Amino acid sequence: MNRDTQRTVIVPMDHGISSGPIEGLRDMKGAVNKVAEGGANAVLLHKGLVRTGHRGYGRDIGLIIHLSASTALGPDPNNKVTVTSVEEAISMSADAVSVHVNVGAENEEEQLRELGRIAEVCGSGGMPLIAMMYPRGEKIEDEFGAEVVAHAARVGAELGADIVKTNFTEKISSFRKVTKGCPVPVVIAGGPKADSDREILEMVSNSIRAGGAGVSIGRNVFQHKNPTGMVRAISKIVHQEASPEEAEEEL
Repeated sequence: MNRDTQRTVIVPMDHGISSGPIEGLRDMKGAVNKVAEGGANAVLLHKGLVRTGHRGYGRDIGLIIHLSASTALGPDPNNKVTVTSVEEAISMSADAVSVHVNVGAENEEEQLRELGRIAEVCGSGGMPLIAMMYPRGEKIEDEFGAEVVAHAARVGAELGADIVKTNFTEKISSFRKVTKGCPVPVVIAGGPKADSDREILEMVSNSIRAGGAGVSIGRNVFQHKNPTGMVRAISKIVHQEASPEEAEEEL
């Protein structure tokens, strides 16, 4: 989190567990270098890639270790399980940890129990906790609906998260319901690969205008033809409240 703006630009790079070695994440050191040069506040990695991805040289960048996992090959990718402890993340000098919870998933009760337990450990150890809160499951008709997104975000705050990551609800007015209903900072996910740069930049701008605290965008950054420039453009909106048109100049 930027101390001056109280907002953040995170680039998650945890996709290797769910999807394998996808484009943009085969050279982890190169991927981290590019977003660090763009001014990202932090990258998010699984524990096994810290040594090969996060580095101790060049421009400083925060390290968030992701504690949850599932694969696209499993019976239900929505059923996240804990694969890393807070204590292990601390031993790796992490600046924060993150947990993924799919509200509405088949094993929702287990995911909520884990979030509560991890929040307790983080609170005791002074470790910031980011909760990725998504409405996903059989009962969820629209993962981007304001009511279910607001509900999922509130659950994260209720159970002790310091920052909540969730879906953008496509409109400023509807996302404002999410941020007003969540007493901790809310950052948006990037979603699937976008058709255009302007689409992403407008989404980021609209989220900030609705009270959002930043972004946690993966594919639309590390799979971009110019990841460094894309991070600069996003950061310009998040930290300087630039317009999408002004931010696009970075590209």
